[in-house]
Amino acid sequence: MKHATNRGRAKRCSTFRDYGCRVAAEPYARNLAFSSTYNFRDVGGYPGLDGRTVRWRRLFRADSLHRLEGDDWATFRALGVRTVVDLRRDFEVAQYGRVPEADGLTYHNLVLEHVDWAEVPYPGEVAHERWIADRYLNFTEDGRAALAAALSVIGDPAAAPVVVHCMAGKDRTGVVCALTLALLGVSDEDIATDYALTESAMARLTAYLREHNPTAIEGQDHWFDSPRAAMLLFLEDMRRLHGSVEKYVRTIGVADDQIAAMRESLLTDPGGTDA
Repeated sequence: MKHATNRGRAKRCSTFRDYGCRVAAEPYARNLAFSSTYNFRDVGGYPGLDGRTVRWRRLFRADSLHRLEGDDWATFRALGVRTVVDLRRDFEVAQYGRVPEADGLTYHNLVLEHVDWAEVPYPGEVAHERWIADRYLNFTEDGRAALAAALSVIGDPAAAPVVVHCMAGKDRTGVVCALTLALLGVSDEDIATDYALTESAMARLTAYLREHNPTAIEGQDHWFDSPRAAMLLFLEDMRRLHGSVEKYVRTIGVADDQIAAMRESLLTDPGGTDA
């Protein structure tokens, strides 16, 4: 797959004012307003392979869904979500809970293994963005089984719409969504911009964590930002180490027909808004 990039072309303003772009009209709200879930958004609308666009309302990313109830639960169900991919570890699910069970909703707890961040010296001798990118590279090493399984679910048309989430919806979720968008031909710049949208959700989420599990985040403020530069470094590293994201996902067991099915399911012709 030829990697999509903005190098050598006029900068595309498909994203947000935060980065100096004028916002184009979008057919759906990207960020969905929930009172109890802080980082829930649609990853549709980005330009992808062969002039196509990532479909809206097929793939969502979020923080933990265990708090959904009442009006929030009704809003969630109205999205028609069929599948939830929960990347959290067993103890996180046991401590906080999971998305409520419901008819027609399939739940996968695909534990994305990784080195505990608290065990990795910070800041060490590297820049903050480099430290984060290195953590994401560790996901692609220790979490290969979960990444392959998650990408397979996301690529299954029968599973859509899919929500992928972890605890904050930033790191594990960010890597799964970055790999997915890269397979769909979305540029590094748009992938990094989507990742950085998490920044606006972190104040509410960290307030929740400080109330419910303060020792888990004490002294770890550097865990809770999402700099574009970190995602750009990660994507550059994936090409340097593996040749491309597509080559990497093949090595972890995602088959060519699954990649093709993902593209068929999640890409649409320009102007398409079908959900």
